[in-house]
Amino acid sequence: MEQIPEPLVPGQALDARARARFGARGSSEARRLAGLDIVAVALTWVDISGITRTKTVPVERLEHASAWGVGMSPVFDAYLLDDSIVPGRHVGGPVGDLRLHPDLDRLVPLAALPGWAHAPAFRYDQDGAVHPLDTRALLRRLTNRLADDGWTVKAAFEIEWAVSRGAGEEFSPAVRGPAYGMTRITELAGYLRDVLTALKETGVTVMQLHPEYAAGQYEVSVAAEDPLGAADTAVVVRETIRAVSMEHGLAATFSPKVEPDSVGNGAHVHLSLWRSGGEGPVNAMAGGEGPCEMSAPGEAFAAGILRRLPALLAIGAPSVASYLRLIPSHWAGAFTCWGPENREAALRVVTGAEGERPAAANLEVKCLDAAANPYLVLAALLAAGHEGLGGRRELPAPVDVDPATLPEEERVARGIVRLPASLDEAVAAFEADDVLRDALGDAVADTVATVRRGEIELLAGATPEQITAATRWRH
Repeated sequence: MEQIPEPLVPGQALDARARARFGARGSSEARRLAGLDIVAVALTWVDISGITRTKTVPVERLEHASAWGVGMSPVFDAYLLDDSIVPGRHVGGPVGDLRLHPDLDRLVPLAALPGWAHAPAFRYDQDGAVHPLDTRALLRRLTNRLADDGWTVKAAFEIEWAVSRGAGEEFSPAVRGPAYGMTRITELAGYLRDVLTALKETGVTVMQLHPEYAAGQYEVSVAAEDPLGAADTAVVVRETIRAVSMEHGLAATFSPKVEPDSVGNGAHVHLSLWRSGGEGPVNAMAGGEGPCEMSAPGEAFAAGILRRLPALLAIGAPSVASYLRLIPSHWAGAFTCWGPENREAALRVVTGAEGERPAAANLEVKCLDAAANPYLVLAALLAAGHEGLGGRRELPAPVDVDPATLPEEERVARGIVRLPASLDEAVAAFEADDVLRDALGDAVADTVATVRRGEIELLAGATPEQITAATRWRH
């Protein structure tokens, strides 16, 4: 099958030839989907608040949508988590339009939603230019920038969620078993079986699923893939879990804080940096002479991320509720430090088992949560890592204990600082970070800051209970 042309070369607009090829591919896919009894396709994008939005088309309209897109207002990028709108310099009013074009390479039938398929969307202006707030296009561009330097990245999200039984706004844990206990599998064995089955039938490779610490909480880990695919998969996994939960009379929440007095849901990101070698791709996170056997580029990539973590939180821990989760000694990674297999470090180096390290070694960024836009998170992480590569940065000494247990004077001497303890602090760090702002572009950077400050104002003066209630069912 002929592949559609790469639509995301910076500055490249959709021309008549590209539209014709998009349409032809859409027509072919529509026939395939109709043969599978698919009646509609959900075109999705994730807004700056981290909420997946959609426009849908009947399958017979897929050809037209592929060639000409589906109209939508640009204002959604200025939505807050309660669907109110905050005006900004680039978006925020009723005027304007853009077009959603399905990425047909990522078109999949949704096993958990019979009759439906999913296609993540690229967003274009009406003149065919890539929309400046398209975070999916931004991630593709920053992935290509690394590729131009000879590097590829493998990425994956760990998805944590909590399951509630019954209707209503309150959270009622659907299981009573202990943290990580087999009892929690037994209590919801049929539900978890259906989650795994639906993910497999949707094309998601699950590595493992297990009960987590908080009440009613589980986690699923999926196979690493290219950054754009990893973000697409994160969206599909969450919507699949949500749909299967509803079929079982349950409700799934991915909120960073489900109950004020419990640990929250994270969305840890795993990353590894690769370069082509004489006998195939080589993992820069293993086989070197640096810390934890990282190569010099692998260390530099990791150091670039570590250096920018305070600013990255405005993107990866983007909700007021995120900072109810991001507290010391809760395995959330509340300090700017790194360590091998240290689950209290914001940046954990996963070395992998002896004998598997060349394939398995990777970085885990632990201070992030599922209120974040996965495309934007990965774009920012790649930008930080790219700067580290260019600057040949080095990691400080590793931390092999819970940093909260170190005397404050020792933390100061070692440069171990607490990450921002509020969204306001994170936004201030983000606005002062020229590397991230330049990589993301003015439209994205300005809108991120505007939306974050909008949520800060929205929840100003709210108690932890009120913040948790306002956020619980939004992500």
